[in-house]
Amino acid sequence: MNVIAIFHSNKFTHFVDSNTAKTNDPKKLTTGQKISTLIFGVNNPRPENNNVPTDAYETIKLKSNREIECWNIKTENAKGTVILFHGFSGQKASMLDKAEIFRELGYNTFLVDFMGSGGSEGNQTTIGFLEAEQVKTCFDHLTQKNEKNIYLFGTSMGSVAIMKAINDFDIKPKGIIIECPFGSMYKTVCARFKTMNAPTFPMAGLLVFWGGVQNGFWAFGHNPTEYSKKINCPTLLMYGQQDEKVSKAEIDEIFTNLAGQKELRIYKNVGHENYLTKYKNEWTSDIKQFISTE
Repeated sequence: MNVIAIFHSNKFTHFVDSNTAKTNDPKKLTTGQKISTLIFGVNNPRPENNNVPTDAYETIKLKSNREIECWNIKTENAKGTVILFHGFSGQKASMLDKAEIFRELGYNTFLVDFMGSGGSEGNQTTIGFLEAEQVKTCFDHLTQKNEKNIYLFGTSMGSVAIMKAINDFDIKPKGIIIECPFGSMYKTVCARFKTMNAPTFPMAGLLVFWGGVQNGFWAFGHNPTEYSKKINCPTLLMYGQQDEKVSKAEIDEIFTNLAGQKELRIYKNVGHENYLTKYKNEWTSDIKQFISTE
């Protein structure tokens, strides 16, 4: 079981060649494919940016704990800047649709490739742990450029990285908008086993342990529910009610722990996915209301 867990944790936290086929959604796998996946782990091709902004933009490389690539997209007479952070197996191009909405609302946008994705360094991901320092690097870069009214937006892993950055480094954005953050590393791994209809004990715990060992941190301590207790800035928390990877109980606990002004928005007919596909108007209205009151 330890050998299998080592396979899993390595594949879960390290992307493979971009030409490798991605493992299908568990619901689409045959029984044989599920068995193979449970033994050897998933294939996650390295995320690449397959499109670029339609508006004028600047590509910026920043030195953090890894070198990361960002797109800086300006708008006229900006009210502030929104930094956008993608989720697991994502890349900054996946944030272009949301960035466009923020610009329509009058904000500059700064889109980020976490390490291992797009134009950034390496093939490693730590599901928000080391990425938190990259959040700080981006925030510090814009602060040093005298940018005002900086908001942080993240989805899934990006949300977790934002929460950890505030917890660890005490950065002070104007506000944060976080979509579907998981409650803990252990819970998010358990959720992935459940989507395979596989028992969580003992493999989920072994996977978390070995994932931490291979990536140099104590993964059982990667706990956004605890990070939320140190978040004092205004927060908009968003969640899809059909989410199979993050439970409503996790969201409720995070929301309860948030120490500052907070709002929770729930979209009934969407899961762990891009909320714009079904709720673009509602999402835009919720964002507009949140940032206009700050």
